[in-house]
Formats: sequence, C-alpha cells, structure tokens
Amino acid sequence: MNRYRQIAVGIAAALGLSLATTAVLAQSPGMGPGMMHRGQGMGHGTGAGNHNPTARHTAMLTRQDAHSSADMGLVDELLASHTAIKRTVTRLPDGIKTVTESDDPKVAQAIKAHVASMSGRLQDGREFNIFSTTLPVIFDNADKIKSVVEMTEKGAMVTRTSTDAKVTAALQAHAGEVTELVQEGMAAFHRGMMSRMAMGPGGPRGSPGTGAPQDRSAPATP
Repeated sequence: MNRYRQIAVGIAAALGLSLATTAVLAQSPGMGPGMMHRGQGMGHGTGAGNHNPTARHTAMLTRQDAHSSADMGLVDELLASHTAIKRTVTRLPDGIKTVTESDDPKVAQAIKAHVASMSGRLQDGREFNIFSTTLPVIFDNADKIKSVVEMTEKGAMVTRTSTDAKVTAALQAHAGEVTELVQEGMAAFHRGMMSRMAMGPGGPRGSPGTGAPQDRSAPATP
C-alpha cells in the first residue's frame, strides 16, 4: 500500500484511542484536573509529570514510542475542539466511509495531521490505543484492510474496507467509537476510561471483548 492507501485510524484514532483518561486520573491522588490543548503554552513531553494531562494520557497507551506524546497532543487538541468538528459515517457492506472536517482552519489542520499520523502507524504496526477493543483487531489485521485516504480542504475523507467479516465489524464499530467522541467529547472520553479501568492489567488486549467489538457505529448517511 502507498501512503494514500493506508487506513486512517481514528479521529480519531483517535479520537477513539485516548479520550477517556482524564476523568479517572484526575480523581486519583496527586493528579490535578484539566485539559491540555496543543500550542497553548504546555508541553507534550513526560517531563511535566502529573500536571501535564497529555503526559498522563501518553502513559496510559498500550504501547509507546518516540512519537506517542506528539500524537497524543493532537488527540487532546481534537477532543478540546470537538464541537467544531463535523463527521459523517456511511456504512458499506464491507466497511465504512467517513468524512471528518472543520470550518476552523486550525482544527482542520489537526484532523489532517492526525489522519496522516495514524495512517503511518498502521503501516508500520505502531499501535496507538488506550481503551478501544476494536483497534487491536484493526492493527493485527492491517494487511486485510484496503484504505483510501483523501485530504479535503477542511479535513479528511477515509474509505476502509475488508473481505474479512471480523475486520469489517471492527472497522464499523471503531467508526462508532470515534463518532461518539466527536459528538460528546469528554463525556465519551470518561466512559472509555471507565471501561479501560474495568479491563484489568491487560487493558484492551486482555479484554474478553477484544476481537468481538460492540457495533456502535453511526447510522448510514446518504
């Protein structure tokens, strides 16, 4: 696959990946509340410790690499701007087609950057996940997914399909996870983090539900 035929996982990715950490962690001893927005005077590294929400989010990832903090910063930015994001999901017999955009140029650029980064991660096998039980299925079966990613003026359009029924179900369910995060922001994030806490030490990959995602995808659009 070339760069434009890689699956863009989440605003996504996202968004459906890490948006559920803040509420639970903020209630833990020694951890303060708050959201960090990219480019607003706060760093994305781990050096800020417990006072850096992005660092806390990054620490909760199932896998980490040199780019995890920067990618988490994009997720935080998109979550904070979720009311400025417009998203449609069209369910296909073998997958989904999503259009995620914003009239705000800064948010639109963040969408594009996130989609490009997640596409690269899928290609390289660098999973980016906190609580989603659908992403392990998607990353483990990346070679069974056909993706077409198109950057639009205001965001990105992604078509993802698979001939494997299990993978198709994961793609459709993950689209639903992302849509919830776009629509509800922190409320959906909180639910995701609570579900992560209930999964135990194994996290999403140790969850009994992994591989059989609940289909919460948005209704088909014309």
